[in-house]
Amino acid sequence: MRIWIILILLLSFTGCKKESLVSKKDHLNDSVSTTEKTPKDSLKSKTKREEVFSFETELCNNKGHFDANRYSKEEIAGTYQLWFQLGGLLLNAPHIFKLEDLQQVRRDKNQVLAKLDQEFAEKKKVFENLRVVNTPYWQNIKAQTYQALLQEYELNKIQILAYSDPSVLLSSTFKGCNHFARVLNSGDNEIIEEWRKLREQMSKKNGDPQRIMDEFESHLNSSYKKDYAVLDLIVFGWGNCANDEIRRPQRDEKMNKEFDALFLKIDAECDEP
Repeated sequence: MRIWIILILLLSFTGCKKESLVSKKDHLNDSVSTTEKTPKDSLKSKTKREEVFSFETELCNNKGHFDANRYSKEEIAGTYQLWFQLGGLLLNAPHIFKLEDLQQVRRDKNQVLAKLDQEFAEKKKVFENLRVVNTPYWQNIKAQTYQALLQEYELNKIQILAYSDPSVLLSSTFKGCNHFARVLNSGDNEIIEEWRKLREQMSKKNGDPQRIMDEFESHLNSSYKKDYAVLDLIVFGWGNCANDEIRRPQRDEKMNKEFDALFLKIDAECDEP
C-alpha cells in the first residue's frame, strides 16, 4: 500500500511538471507569433504606393510621383491649385483710371456690384470644396488665402460704392486708411490740397515725374477737377492703402519647396526661358 501511494504521488508530480512545461511552451509560441506579426505590419505600412500627378508651371510640363498612402490625388490637385492658381488678386474688379471709367461705374453701379457678388460667391465655393494635403503649412496657406479673398471682396465692394458716395469709406474695416476716408468727406479745398500731395508723392516714384505733375495741372484746370481728385484719392490713395492691409500669404521659395516636397520625385520637360 505504501508503495502504491508513493507511485501515485510521483505520477502526479510528473504530470504537473509536464503541464507547466506545455503552458510555458504555449506562452513562448504566442510571444513569438506576436513578435513576428509586428515587422510584417510595419513593413506593410512603410510600403509606398506610387501614383503620378501631371501639372504645368510657367515653362515646364511636370509629372510628380507621390505616395498615395500619404496623400490622395484630389489633395495633391487641390494643393497645386492653391499654390499655382490662387495667388495674387482673386477677384476681377473694374479698373478705374480715367474719368470715363469713373462715370461708367457710377452709372452701372448695381450691375458692377452684382457681377462682383457673383464672382465672390463662385470663388468662395471653390475654397469650400478645396481639399489640400493635411499638413499645418498647407492648411495655414489655405486659411490665409481664404481670408485674403474676404478682405479683397470688402475692398472692391466699398471702393465701387465710394465712387458715388465716399462716406462709405468711414465705416470700412481698413482703419489704417482713415486719413483718406476723412479727406474725401471734407471740403473741396482740403480734397484738392490732399490730391496735390498725393500726385507729388506719385511723381517721385514714377520714371517720368514731370508727366505725373503735368497731368495733375491739366486736370486741376478742368471743370471736372473734383471728379479727378476723387478718382485719384480713392484709387491711388485709399485703394492702395487698403490693398496693403490685405494679409496675403508669402508666395516665395519656401512655398515652392513645400510643394516639391510632396513628391518622391518630379520629372520635368521645360522650354528655354
